[in-house]
Amino acid sequence: MKKLIWIIPVLLLIIVAGIMLCKSDRETAIDSIYTNVGTLSNKKIGWGIKRNDNHEQPDLGSKNKELLEQYEGIAMGNKEEKTVYLTFDEGYEAGYTEKILDVLKENNVKATFFITAHYVNTQPELVKRMIDEGHIVGNHTVNHKSMPDLSEEQIKDEIMKLHTSIYEKFGYEMKYIRPPMGEYSERTLAIMKNLGYTTVMWSFAYDDWDENKQGREEYGKQKILDNVHNGAILLLHGTSKDNANILDSCIKEIKNMGYEFKNIDKFSY
Repeated sequence: MKKLIWIIPVLLLIIVAGIMLCKSDRETAIDSIYTNVGTLSNKKIGWGIKRNDNHEQPDLGSKNKELLEQYEGIAMGNKEEKTVYLTFDEGYEAGYTEKILDVLKENNVKATFFITAHYVNTQPELVKRMIDEGHIVGNHTVNHKSMPDLSEEQIKDEIMKLHTSIYEKFGYEMKYIRPPMGEYSERTLAIMKNLGYTTVMWSFAYDDWDENKQGREEYGKQKILDNVHNGAILLLHGTSKDNANILDSCIKEIKNMGYEFKNIDKFSY
């Protein structure tokens, strides 16, 4: 008994010491990454893809894909799985998101909405509805500025001020980010990762964001359906009237083609 009385506290001390050591090593590693961020390339890269219209996965560009994967970002899922991930960029509300949410609910599809500070400040009810209905709310930064143009501190402010605002308003902690305008650098990828975020790019987008190019519903629908592929991350803009009008038929036809919609928290490489 005397031996057990001594052994138990010693074991507890060893376990606690081990946990503290691991924590210290992890914090040191993170601090090291932060310290080295300034040495990384800040060459601005605009995300671009070479689309196919035969339902094959597009060419994301080997170097850019390699860089994104190095910092654990995602742009396209498993090529063997007929899975589609639906995402929306929401810099501001143009009056169509309520209809988009209605369509998603009717079709039992969960999506990811990347929002700015302007969006949450002007449309808190819609953001709450996104969260309440099981969608993911992602970070599109406070002011939608090109991150390679900003200092490290400015980038942290752009990300974490929105992060804090969403948490304080809804008790919701964001973990996915889409760089404004799809512009990034190795430095900004590292900063986003260090802040605990997963960068989400895309493997399909089209010129739906232009308010002067609406009224082309058949064009938009054809673009989407022709380019659906295994592991697709679809980027659509919630500011597009056309998208709101064609979303229901697109979802139904994509399902009829044998694809399953999943949200990015169930992403499969």
